[in-house]
Amino acid sequence: MDPQYEYRLLRQINHQNDNRSPTNTTPPAASPIMSPRKLGDRFIPTRAGANWDINFHRLSENEKSANQTKKAKEPSTDIVKDGLTYTALLKNELLGAGIERIQDPQTEDSHLLLLTPEKRRLFTYTLELKRGSPASDTNLSPYSLSPVSNKSQKLLRSPRKPTRKIPKIPFKVLDAPELQDDFYLNLVDWSSLNVLSVGLGTCVYLWSACTSQVTRLCDLSVEGDSVTSVGWSERGNLVAVGTQKGYVQIWDAGGGKKLSTLEGHSARVGALAWNADQLSSGSRDRMILQRDIRTPPLQSERRLHGHRQEVCGLKWSTDNQLLASGGNDNKLLVWNHSSLSPVQAYTNHLAAVKAIAWSPHQHGLLASGGGTADRCIRFWNTLTSQPLQCVDTGSQVCNLAWSKHTNELVSTHGYSQNQILVWKYPSLTQVAKLTGHSYRVLYLAMSPDGEAIVTGAGDETLRFWNVFSKTRSTKESVSVLNLFTRIR
Repeated sequence: MDPQYEYRLLRQINHQNDNRSPTNTTPPAASPIMSPRKLGDRFIPTRAGANWDINFHRLSENEKSANQTKKAKEPSTDIVKDGLTYTALLKNELLGAGIERIQDPQTEDSHLLLLTPEKRRLFTYTLELKRGSPASDTNLSPYSLSPVSNKSQKLLRSPRKPTRKIPKIPFKVLDAPELQDDFYLNLVDWSSLNVLSVGLGTCVYLWSACTSQVTRLCDLSVEGDSVTSVGWSERGNLVAVGTQKGYVQIWDAGGGKKLSTLEGHSARVGALAWNADQLSSGSRDRMILQRDIRTPPLQSERRLHGHRQEVCGLKWSTDNQLLASGGNDNKLLVWNHSSLSPVQAYTNHLAAVKAIAWSPHQHGLLASGGGTADRCIRFWNTLTSQPLQCVDTGSQVCNLAWSKHTNELVSTHGYSQNQILVWKYPSLTQVAKLTGHSYRVLYLAMSPDGEAIVTGAGDETLRFWNVFSKTRSTKESVSVLNLFTRIR
């Protein structure tokens, strides 16, 4: 109702009541409805600041106060996708945009979400018909009952990729007393038989993920030694144990007995890496030893000299041809089977390189992370010896691991965030950020199915997270020219 008309009507009613009851001289109470408002004779909308991309369901959000807006959560991905689909549908019907599919909002920028054949302005007047090109409706039957065009029908029929939600809390937490807070050690590993090995003080414990049973494999207190690294063989039946005195012990996990003790290092062994029956060990004596456990140690021993400080990271490539090593001298070295000197050396990091991971999706792709003074994750093409990308994480990089099924990787961090980050490669966008450890997340291992990870920290806890999906990526190379996808 018009406020001015309502004011005149109420005034007439009050005047009639005054005539009927002359004794009542009390004026009526002032009402905000009766207060006159100065309005113009016409309503002219202002289009200068209009945002044509705002959807109808977001109109109510503008009515929220500033405090509620700050506390409000971000819209879910499903709501964003619904809004993008609705916007694309309007552009198809009103502007003839010809949009047939929507990109994933997590991986693309907001201005590239709608895939249009060409950029169209909203108010561009041309001689062509804006309803849409005739070619877009050639396959549309004249007897079709759908009110939308053929392009819009394809848009509505296109399958929507389900949004993967990563839980923010671990699904299991285990106590790990005496788990050392030492950046240069590697005390957690997960076998292919789904058994977790953890070095706690002078002992190595085995935890079965199937039965949740805990067994003690060995105790080095009798020898006056302690555990500095553990590593499972590829078949999961043998576990190597590096010690503070520089020994490497080979244990049969099933039988619970020690098979051999390998000597050769003069300081603690903080890094281990298996390659079939060959075992590589990195020590504080700046040396890498490669030995075949099937033969006497002196016959198969290869000494690799390249680092000037402690070796704290070792990883074999997925094709078992190259060995990557990281040291406290800020160097990342790559070795092969035929040379006693590194074939590649990368010196871009500004701190110790412990985090090393080979990509299972792109042959020759290597990722490495630097310590507190560096805080960067760098990617290298070992086929051409060229650096690729670099991202500053803002905190010490302790571990890296690639997903087995999708082109993603997880990193654990120390000073000062103590967080776990999941990245999408090659866009290097953060998929998830997990927190919970109160100390540096120094240890990381992945389950044999590639779906879960376990992290360990100086807070003496082991936390299990579901971070990766089992769905295999559709972007993997299937070219017949890529021999590494067909020959194993």
